[in-house]
Amino acid sequence: MRKHIIFSGKNECSMAELPVEPLADTGVRVKTDLSLLSTGTETIVLYQKYAPGTHWDNWVKSCNPFLAGYTVIGTVTEVGKDVKALSVGNRVVCRKGHGTEHMVADANECYLVPDGIESVDAVWFGLAKIAFMGVHAGKVGLGDRVLIIGGGPIGQMVTRWCAAAGASATVLVDMMPSRLGMATKGGATAVIGKPVDDAKDEILAAFGGLEPNIVIDSTGNAKVFESALGIAGKYATVVVLGDTGTPSAQHLTSDVIGKGLRIVGAHDCHTTTEWPEKRITELFFSLSSAGRFPMDGLLTHTFAASDFRKAYDVVETDRASTMGVIFDWKKL
Repeated sequence: MRKHIIFSGKNECSMAELPVEPLADTGVRVKTDLSLLSTGTETIVLYQKYAPGTHWDNWVKSCNPFLAGYTVIGTVTEVGKDVKALSVGNRVVCRKGHGTEHMVADANECYLVPDGIESVDAVWFGLAKIAFMGVHAGKVGLGDRVLIIGGGPIGQMVTRWCAAAGASATVLVDMMPSRLGMATKGGATAVIGKPVDDAKDEILAAFGGLEPNIVIDSTGNAKVFESALGIAGKYATVVVLGDTGTPSAQHLTSDVIGKGLRIVGAHDCHTTTEWPEKRITELFFSLSSAGRFPMDGLLTHTFAASDFRKAYDVVETDRASTMGVIFDWKKL
């Protein structure tokens, strides 16, 4: 049997015993070392912060049981007979949930972690990939003025991608002071500790008197959408990256037509043939190795996997103190 954290109802989670999956010829078996808690997605699901009939509702209902988590790092313990690129003992990351030994994944969905990258940094690859989809959708490039609303884990990853992409100014707005310093370390040219609706003067000043030509909402807060439209410059792009559980509460404003805004949604599943997950992950590792994707200071909490309940309680009740929250599966 293998152990896995599952959600069985509102505010109901447990460590379940699940059958060991057979190993396919193209698969690998991985023993999990660490898994990264997705503070947005997992709390929305666990505490059912979504409206009936939404894509969140349909997704959760389609999963029985609902296996929590989606980004792990571990060690290959067995390979299928057709696997050539990976070997026993390799350190890999893959998009699997919070579970322990005997986890099975397709070899093509496991990515070798380069030497020199710490496991506590490499395990961010899944959130880095999601953030990349937002930056890619916004077509961030050289000279752009990017406003990022929200400095949580996804917002922090967006900040780093924008810096790597060559944005001339990257400004992050968030109410939580602890997040501002993290964003500065990640390449933000300015940070503002105010609600975005109260920060227009500071935002314009940070962009040299100009409005942002790209706004990325990473919050998942439905009410922020109107604020993003309001602060965007003429002909700007507004990227909806934070995935709210109540999309009916997101409202268009006259800014869309008045300023000729382009609105684009970005999601984890929006990979393309040009940018598959493998290429994005390899770029994340390459930039990290070169010191162009700084991760220092993002890890705030490490819990023994057996303390999963405590971890979710801390994330829900003291979000301001949390950023990177990791389960250590060597301490089960």
